[in-house]
Amino acid sequence: MLGFAAVVAFAAAFVINAADISVDAIFSPISLLLLGLALLALHLSGVGTEASLPRRRGRR
Repeated sequence: MLGFAAVVAFAAAFVINAADISVDAIFSPISLLLLGLALLALHLSGVGTEASLPRRRGRR
């Protein structure tokens, strides 16, 4: 799920940069790029990717 959020942040940064839109500092292409990189790093480290199902131990 965090991977999809990173894609959205990267796409928004690209559109803002490509269209040369003047925006606030919070939504600048560089800040969106850094947000996307942080979300991608969290996704690759495994945060939010595993379902919280109880694990069974032992044999059945």
